[in-house]
Amino acid sequence: MTEGARMGLVKQIDHDMVAAMKARDVERTSTLRMVKAALKNKEIDKRAPLTDAEAQQVLTTMIKQRKDSIEQFQKGNRPELAAREAREIVVIESYMPKTMGEEEMKRLVDEALAGASFGPRDMGAAMKAVQAKIQEAGLRADGRQLSEMVKAKLQPETRSAEPEAGGPEPGASTSS
Repeated sequence: MTEGARMGLVKQIDHDMVAAMKARDVERTSTLRMVKAALKNKEIDKRAPLTDAEAQQVLTTMIKQRKDSIEQFQKGNRPELAAREAREIVVIESYMPKTMGEEEMKRLVDEALAGASFGPRDMGAAMKAVQAKIQEAGLRADGRQLSEMVKAKLQPETRSAEPEAGGPEPGASTSS
């Protein structure tokens, strides 16, 4: 992989920042400067250029921080600050892969866990399998929603009227 191909996302952000500056788009310029600084800090910590996947991870962290800030600003009755954070999220998300919908997420969770014998205690391994499947598809998913879906899939069926009808669930322990 060439150096230019490895830094595609970072270079795109640089290019877009220059374009925003020329267009005198103050808000977009400010957001992209913040993104560029975060990417540069990560690059300095790593002591090597970032791959697109690493850059996307930085952007994901920034989006999560802004969502937390929006929540805090709304609690603190500061709607103008919450709105600014929301606009920043829109700019940052434009550099991320497409976020999948709930139906698509369910399908990928089912595909990733099909044939595997994950139990309720295998949450970490199941999440890794699902996340690998999502990355393979070039998509991204909301972590909380994804975690809840995987957790629901791993839980033994509790809707049965007679829990003992078929005997104990495979892999279920009877000790507390």
